[in-house]
Amino acid sequence: MSAKAKTSDSNRFVIIMAGGRGERFWPVSREKTPKQLIKLLGDRSFLQQAVDRVLPLVPLANILIITNEAQAAEVRRQLPKLPKANVVAEPVGRDTCAAVTLGAAIVGARSVNAVMAVLPADHVIPDAKKFQQVLADAFDLASRGQVIVTIGIKPTEPATGYGYIHTGAELPPPSGVKKYKTTFFKAERFVEKPYFDKAVEYLNSGQYRWNAGMFIWSFVTVTNGLEKHQPEMAAACHRWFTAATKGKLDKVLAKEYPDIKRISIDFALLEHAHNVVVADGSFEWDDLGAWPALARHVKADAEGNCAVADFIHVDAARNIVYDARSKDRRTPICLVGLKDCIVVQTDDATMVAHKGGAQKIKELVKRLAEDAKLKKLV
Repeated sequence: MSAKAKTSDSNRFVIIMAGGRGERFWPVSREKTPKQLIKLLGDRSFLQQAVDRVLPLVPLANILIITNEAQAAEVRRQLPKLPKANVVAEPVGRDTCAAVTLGAAIVGARSVNAVMAVLPADHVIPDAKKFQQVLADAFDLASRGQVIVTIGIKPTEPATGYGYIHTGAELPPPSGVKKYKTTFFKAERFVEKPYFDKAVEYLNSGQYRWNAGMFIWSFVTVTNGLEKHQPEMAAACHRWFTAATKGKLDKVLAKEYPDIKRISIDFALLEHAHNVVVADGSFEWDDLGAWPALARHVKADAEGNCAVADFIHVDAARNIVYDARSKDRRTPICLVGLKDCIVVQTDDATMVAHKGGAQKIKELVKRLAEDAKLKKLV
């Protein structure tokens, strides 16, 4: 890796992926206001928090939000200072490789010397400063050579809901560069979500990191990678780059995007590339996948109930209770003898589910969508 002068802040970009539906957080999460756009923890949505975290490193004008047409208006409402052109609505969902390619084309049209971070919109990262240090070091490393940097999170439990990255040898800094505060490793391989026994093995080895879906690379590096491993996507990137420079991107996307191949960026590029480096994400991190995860961030009572609500109970234990109504409209939620359940109240719906069935909430949303009288709740 060369040690050329590091990229200036004006050539740093962040692409935030914010097109998910967040069905497992129904009834609070809806199609037009999914998980990343709701205020589940605190007074800022997950998307707003994601933007807040990167502003010390990247100018607001260099932050792009990739979303969809149903959510674009709410994204703009929540981020009023973001340039309108920086909210990019995919005509249809085509998985993460298409979204990354689109973001790269737009960034490249602004600066072919750009280095960009691709980050999810819905993660919980309590210590922003630790995250910013890792991201700053990753930006610098990615600007100095043809490397793809991914931030791997140190596992704290044998989780079976995440993909893992097998890390190899620790890498020295580029020649002539002072040692980074962040440790970087060679990425040996990406592995899918494991069974519990395998997850325990990964945790105990100390050689695996959770794949958090956070990537940092230069425009040149990502386009070279697409040309080598996904030539059709690379050709699309070139067309979209040209269209963006001419102000005709919307028209081209409307015509081409529905026919783009559905594939994740992990399968399309990361698992094939040999120039992937893992930044050690030593900061606290959580990908709230479903309602039970809320228990990690809400203080429990003596019986293990985690409540964001006016809540009272008799002989109830280990429940998640969430009232999304405004405080002046809340009424007490009272439980008797209920254990290991999720109770969620909104202005127009009530949901009660067993924790063990939390992943089936997606099926519930599907049934609602199929019912003419209830699809308005989706």
